[in-house]
Amino acid sequence: MPFGGNDWLALTEEPTLEPEIPICDPHHHLWDRRPARIPYQNYLLSELYDDLNSGHNVVSTVFVETNAMYRTDGPEEMRPVGEVEFVQGLAAAAATGLYGPAKAAASIVGHANLHLGDAVEPVLEALQAASPQRFRGIRHGLTYDDHPDIGSNRWNRKEQLGEEDFRAGARVLAQMGLSFDAWMYFHQLPELVSFAQAIPELPIILNHIGGVLGTGPYSNLEKDVIPVWKKNLAEVAKCPNVTVKLGGIGQPRTGYDWSAREKPIGSEELAGLMAPFMNYAIEQFGPDRGMIESNFPPDKVGHSYNILYNAFKRLTKGYSASERADMFRGTAERVYRVEY
Repeated sequence: MPFGGNDWLALTEEPTLEPEIPICDPHHHLWDRRPARIPYQNYLLSELYDDLNSGHNVVSTVFVETNAMYRTDGPEEMRPVGEVEFVQGLAAAAATGLYGPAKAAASIVGHANLHLGDAVEPVLEALQAASPQRFRGIRHGLTYDDHPDIGSNRWNRKEQLGEEDFRAGARVLAQMGLSFDAWMYFHQLPELVSFAQAIPELPIILNHIGGVLGTGPYSNLEKDVIPVWKKNLAEVAKCPNVTVKLGGIGQPRTGYDWSAREKPIGSEELAGLMAPFMNYAIEQFGPDRGMIESNFPPDKVGHSYNILYNAFKRLTKGYSASERADMFRGTAERVYRVEY
């Protein structure tokens, strides 16, 4: 049976493990994409809080851009400001506490086109003005693959991190005290090493443990993907200005069948499947440079929020209390400067 939404997810339920552990979820989206035919085309405060309130002690979250709710007029480069305006309004509503105790979108990651070079500064200023208390930086989609079965970034542009204008824009970002979220595939990670070394003052957050793929030409994970990913990720980890998001592997692009099962996966099996990736990333970066993420709702096609965080808690059992505190909350709130 294909993925069936919330009713399907409810077929696998578990008690919440260690509900006392405070969590900052550093990567989720908010959108209204009707009438798009995608799972969870509506993911607004009600849907988000249904997940945040499902058992775990989520105290704060970070919104990450998703190319939604842009302005429909005005200069093209300013249109992404609409997304931050939209999320700022939702964050203000969330701060009332009416939906639940978590401070949702306590920090906001928007988008600005760094190919503008120095001319990106007024865009970044507009993003800051749209959310003076919460705006922390931008994400720029970098995913690129030559194979037609693998999706690429919205510009279909290769090796963006090496372009002179892009780096000029990134330097403006750093000068303004903002951060850069990088979403890219595992075979692109050497580009991030060069970029991070060229702009060491820029805080960089690598999304989704470095973009493991397990479909199309990458269906043989053990032979063709994992050795390359490990080598590349270890090189990225040598860059002190880069932190990593631990998660984001619940979608079919990783090659797992979780969204196609008759009954959703449970946390014990999920922890076992994620552990080799998660533990390697933690080993390379250290808990103080790793942050556990949900990547909801995209990853919600494979498992529920409660099951996912149960799995995270299972696979981190061997780490110390302080190390777990970093990964579940401390690193994310420090890097994204979450304020209460």
